[in-house]
Order: sequence, then structure tokens, then C-alpha cells
Amino acid sequence: MATPQNPQMNKPGNKSDGPKMPKFNLNWIYVIIIGALAVMLYQGNQNPGSFDKEISYSEMKTYLSKGYASEVTVDKTEGVVHVAITPAHIRDVFKKGVDEVGKKPTVTTRYPSADKVEDYLASIDYKGKVTYEETRSIWLNILSSLFPIIFFVGLWWFLMRRMGGMGGSGGGIFSVGKSKAKEYDKESGPQVTFKDVAGQEGAKQEVQEIVDFLKNPGKYTELGGKIPKGALLVGPPGTGKTLLAKAVAGEAEVPFFSMSGSDFVEMFVGVGASRVRDLFEKAKAKAPAIVFIDEIDAIGRARSNRASFGGNDERESTLNQLLTEMDGFGTNSGVIILAATNRVDVLDSALLRAGRFDRQIHVDLPDLPERIAIFNVHLRPLKLEEGLDIELLARQTPGFSGADIANVCNEAALIAARHNHDHVGKQDFLDAVDRIVGGLEKKTKVMTQAEKRSIALHEAGHAAVSWLLEFANPLIKVTIVPRGQALGAAWYLPEERTIVTKEQMLDELCATLGGRAAEEIFTGHISSGAMNDLEKVTKRAYGMVAYMGMSEKLPNLCYYNNQESFVKPYSDDTARLIDEEVQRIINEQYLRAKELLTEHAGQHKELADLLCEKEVIFAKDVEDIFGARPWRSRADILLEEQPKEDDTVLSSSENDNNSEAVLASSENDNRPDGENTENS
Repeated sequence: MATPQNPQMNKPGNKSDGPKMPKFNLNWIYVIIIGALAVMLYQGNQNPGSFDKEISYSEMKTYLSKGYASEVTVDKTEGVVHVAITPAHIRDVFKKGVDEVGKKPTVTTRYPSADKVEDYLASIDYKGKVTYEETRSIWLNILSSLFPIIFFVGLWWFLMRRMGGMGGSGGGIFSVGKSKAKEYDKESGPQVTFKDVAGQEGAKQEVQEIVDFLKNPGKYTELGGKIPKGALLVGPPGTGKTLLAKAVAGEAEVPFFSMSGSDFVEMFVGVGASRVRDLFEKAKAKAPAIVFIDEIDAIGRARSNRASFGGNDERESTLNQLLTEMDGFGTNSGVIILAATNRVDVLDSALLRAGRFDRQIHVDLPDLPERIAIFNVHLRPLKLEEGLDIELLARQTPGFSGADIANVCNEAALIAARHNHDHVGKQDFLDAVDRIVGGLEKKTKVMTQAEKRSIALHEAGHAAVSWLLEFANPLIKVTIVPRGQALGAAWYLPEERTIVTKEQMLDELCATLGGRAAEEIFTGHISSGAMNDLEKVTKRAYGMVAYMGMSEKLPNLCYYNNQESFVKPYSDDTARLIDEEVQRIINEQYLRAKELLTEHAGQHKELADLLCEKEVIFAKDVEDIFGARPWRSRADILLEEQPKEDDTVLSSSENDNNSEAVLASSENDNRPDGENTENS
């Protein structure tokens, strides 16, 4: 019967070629050291200044009768008698002087019984000191001698185990340079497939092609194609980069090594580079294989030209080793590198070049159709009410990532259970969005009627101005119920625009300033409640002027600098012009908001009164006061232009426009006490 051979054994240069040297077990060193210390300690316990002579029982009686004994010790355990000789009779017994026999010369003999010794001492009327003792066995002596050694060795062993072990697969002090990568195969890998990844069709197609290349390489190599060396997953947090990697591990029929970027670098110099080498050695030994490095920016940050010490040197040496392994002088065929990061802007340019990461796969925030698909995935394990409209849920979560949507579904289930519902319904999901975006509702917050009125005027100002502007985000709900750290909020359905025009940005600035304008017009004073609004409009106006070239005095200029630099890319005169243009744009939109509110003062007052009465009003209430908006939202147009899928609605029902609630970006924070925090 032929014995199958390992193909790795026949590779040239394999470390297993040739005779192997026997490995010496380090544990024997510890045994020898402990034994030597025990012998030394046991010998040290003996009295080095004593001189002992063994005699017969009759001789012992003679010495006692002649008065040679200064002290008698009867050891009942060993059955012996120790007789200490007085200094005056040392030469009579030992034939030696005091200097030769030591400090406490003793003679020892075995006795018939302790009673006979006592009787004899009584018969000679012995006046010296008599001591009776029961000595421990030699094994107890050895054990007591070894206990301190065992304690300290055990303590040292425990500390080494806490550091990762004494060696071997666990890492630790003797294997600190070994890779910590977890290896998965088809059986032990994550039970995640591409069916579990929704809403990222482009990114999913890219990684599916990598898996297909490993399964069917001939399909690509026949046309002269080469396997890509690496793919970098780039995108905001929570968009599914790690989930895509898990799907690759679940689908690929090759070894999959997973490791975090922070696992490479530790306190010891050279550990990171050693772990990189060990990781690629393991991967190449099992090629074809996939290596996944999560949060690669931990080691892939751009190298600095300035001299650095300590951790920076260690990180850069780790990066240099990674660059060499991915595409250096040696070949690295059969190993594909997947990496994920949400900070691609800080990565070193040498790491991003073709030949190392041949592809950058962008995993962006999902749009409306993609959010519908993501909801379909996360709603599977939930017990839903009849007629739940998934399209409505997707429209209520603009700007949410896949992780955010999963959190919404879980929070809705918790809210339904808290209210003892049999199913998770639409209102549970709307409350979950409120909870996540705005924070926990504070029903116990106490406010005076004057404070409540001031907040209502502020929020009604936002609602009125945004309703009267074409390009402002559609209003969904206005509330003066405290939630989180906000005392009131106007909720909008942000338009997910691909491009944004100057007119659209100006309308957004005007709507954001509507709250401060309403305070000044209808109360005669301004408050700190608009601090968050002013912060937002200032940032947006600076973006328009300095980055997008949307100003009259500085048109078509962009001063954006994506490099980490403390030097401004413009002069002081230009900075003064930027400040002037920002001030002009904000003042113009503030005056525009005041004009709109003055023109519709009666409707604004009616809206504020209704808000004080109900505390929460919806778009339908605003429409009853101001009339229907003549402009359609981008989401409505987008859904009409795209074909609807059968699984968009779990069971068909009409949308309830009156309760179509709680969306996205609240713009204000009214705080009568002057405290202000950012709203969601």
C-alpha cells in the first residue's frame, strides 16, 4: 500500500529537509535547578557547628552517671536519645578539644523505651535539662524545605501563563514573535455566507470574484489573468466590511487567516515584524489561502519623515515587513490579502499601490433600496405584525449603516417586549429610531410654561421655514418633549442627494437659522438654545466658501488639504476674505428666515400654539396650517423610477401618512438654563 506523500516535503528549501536535530526539553532544566536548590537548602538546615557521635546505650548511661551530660533530648519519633556533653568533659568523650568538636558536641544512642530512660534518669537523680520531642519525618523536612521554592516557582509560572504561556501555540514569553492569527476552514469558519450580506452588491461582487478565482483559477488563467494580491475594504464604520470578510471565510474552500492590525505590535521591539513573517509563512505553507487584517490602519499609517522613537519605530518596521511580504523580492503566490479600514486617508502610499492592494473596494452607507434589502435580512428572526411596510422603515433611517439598522431592529423588539406586545409593530420601530437618534425620552423633565412656549416658538420656526423652502429637507415631526439632552427637536427626512447645489445648501442654512430668527421676532430676545444651530451653519458656510468655491469673492477655489499639516494652504488676506464671505452668507440667510417668518407670522403662531397643546405634531398638522408643499421629495421620485420587488412589503398595507414619523436630523436644542448639547 503506497503511503501518500506531503507535497510540502518536496518543495526545495523546505525547513523539514535533512536530518532533524533532537530538541532539548527545557523542563528538565527547571527540575535540575529545583533539585539542587532543595539539597542545598536541606543541608543548610543542619547545624554546621555541631559534632555528633553515635554510642551504645550502656555508654550513654555511663556518661549520665558520671555527670558528663548538660542536656538530654529524648526523640520519641526516631527512638533515640541526644546527650549534650558539657565543655569540661568534651576531651573525655571525644578525645578532642573544644575548638575541634564545635559549639554543641552531642552523643546519640537508641533507647529501648522512653519509660526506661525516664526511670534511669530518676534513679541517678539527674538535675540537668530533659526535653521530649517528636521530630518530623525526612519527607516532611524535605517538603518544608521545598515549599518556598515551589511557591516562588509556581508564582513565576502563573505570571508567565498570564503573559500568554511558557511557549507553544499560546504565545507568551517564549513565542512572543509568533503570529496570533486565527485559522478557519470550511467546517470551523464563521457560518456567514454572501446571502447574509445585503445592500452592498458592488462590493459583494468584488469579493465573490476573489473566492471564485480560488475555486476556479483556470477560468481566469486561461486568458492570461493573474490572481490579485490584495483587496482593501474601505468605508465608514458599520457598513459591513468585516461582515464581507466573514462571508469570504464562510464561502471559500481554502484556509482563512484572520488577525487584527493591533495584534502585530506589542511592547517588545521587533515583535510586529516577526509576527508578520510568521503569518505569511503559515499562509504560504497552506496556499492557496486568504489572510484578513482588520483595522489595518493600526500598522499601515503613513510613515513620517521626522525622527521618531519607541512605538513609531516599531510600527514602521512592522509596516516595512508587511510591504516586503506582500510584494517584495521574494514571491508570494497563492496568498490573497484582504484588509479593512475606515481611515484610508492615513494609510501609507506604498501600501496602497498596485501590486500590493490591487483593488480598493468601497463599502459605502446604503441608499434607500439597499436599506430595504438590509431590513429584510435583520427582520427574519423577529415576530412581526401583519402589514409591516419595510419601505417605510427604510425611509425612516436615512444615513443609517447596516449596523445601525441591526440596532434598530433589536431595539424595536426590546420596546415591543417592554410594552407586552405580541408582535413587533410599526410604532415599535418608529420609537426605536427615536430612541437611537434622539436619545431616551425624559418624561420627568420639569419646565415652566414660559420655557415651554419659548421652545415651541423656536421649533415652530424651524418647521415653518423648512416647509416654505423648496430645497429644505422634508419635515416629518416636531416635538418639544425632552429627549436625551435636547429639550425639543424638528425631525426631517434628509434628502440623500448625489450632488448638492448652492441653492440647496442655502435653503438648508436658512431652515437651520429659522429657530434663532423666530426667537428674535416673537420673543424679542435670543437664547443659548440655538448654539447647535449656529455651529452647524458655520461649518457648512465655511465648507461652501473654502472647499466648494461657492462664494462671490473667492469663486472656483478649493483650499482643502487632506494631508496632516499645521500650515494653512492660504494667506492671511485670503483667510480674512473667507471669514467675510462666511459672515455675509449666514447674515443673508438669517434675514431671509426673518422675512419668511414675518410674512407668515399668523401661521407660525398657530403652529406654535398647536405644538404647546399637543407637544408632538406631524407633517400632516403642518400641512393643515401652511397648505401642501408643491415640491416632491427625492425619495418619492427615486422609488417611482426603480422597479419594486415583491419582498418590499412583508404583507401589503397602506402607509399611514399621519403617523409617518420620527426621522433623522434634529437641528436644534432649546435649553432655557443656558446648557446646550448636540442633538442627533
